Amino acid sequence: MAIERVAVIGAGEWGTALAQAAATAGRHVTLIGRDPDVLAEINVAHTNRKHLGLIKLSHHIAATSRYSGADLVILAVPAQSTRAVLGLLGNLGEPVVLTAKGLEHNSLKRQSEILSELAPDAVPYVLSGPSFAIDVAAGRPTAVTLAGDDVAATESIAAALAGPSFRLYAAADITGVELCGALKNVYALAAGAVEGAKLGASARAGLIARAFAELSRIVPALGGRAETLTGLAGLGDLALSCTSPQSRNYQHGVALGSKTLEPRSLAEGIFTAPVAQALAQRAGVEAPLIDAVNQLLSGTVSIDRIVAGLMSRPLKREN
Repeated sequence: MAIERVAVIGAGEWGTALAQAAATAGRHVTLIGRDPDVLAEINVAHTNRKHLGLIKLSHHIAATSRYSGADLVILAVPAQSTRAVLGLLGNLGEPVVLTAKGLEHNSLKRQSEILSELAPDAVPYVLSGPSFAIDVAAGRPTAVTLAGDDVAATESIAAALAGPSFRLYAAADITGVELCGALKNVYALAAGAVEGAKLGASARAGLIARAFAELSRIVPALGGRAETLTGLAGLGDLALSCTSPQSRNYQHGVALGSKTLEPRSLAEGIFTAPVAQALAQRAGVEAPLIDAVNQLLSGTVSIDRIVAGLMSRPLKREN
């Protein structure tokens, strides 16, 4: 699979960072966005100060407002915007790398399911793993997972996007990678709430361990592979999102737990939490942490009462 022209849809923080990574890998990159001021700045000053500060962007990135074809499309818009953006792009036939980590609020669908519905001729790939846009854009070492159904094609795309500091490891479990990426945001809300309520590092560590156990029940029940959980898209991303203040979901959780900070409205976990709860219930999987996050988001139960409820659950063997 020859990949020379890459189009990145979404000129926000993550889209611009992925455009930078693709350009560093030697690809010709078109970055598609809506804000004319941002697009002009990228083309003239080679920066995107609104989203990435003064990081210098590659001169091989051309910003525009219209998509006009490419060998590979990278969709880098929020999960709840995927349907609307794909509707504007039409029935894509190109390979499409999906990067949003979230489940659609109303339909309960994964990102690849939305793509298959709106662009059935497109070939889906999913990029996920422990990564922050600022690190990718700045050229700091970052390793992620790229999942696709065709082994050779997935490896070819991973090689085309890989650079000196951005490494993509090919995998075959699209469903599992998507679920891990979406659900870790829900657990990051919980971890942040524990931090915000000043319940201690021990409580947060215990929560992360139980989140991994819960994730290990849900992902296989919904069609993912167990081995995905121990990789970059599983444990790697869960650990990063549940411990770093750079995570929007963690920040939002801290605000919920402290009751003094302004929550972050861009946290994907807010929208994914009720979907995750519905999917777990449909699959008959016990998910007390996801249930607790939904209680917290409802604003009717305090973090202290939620933790007390979790701590009073019946004792049983860990495994």
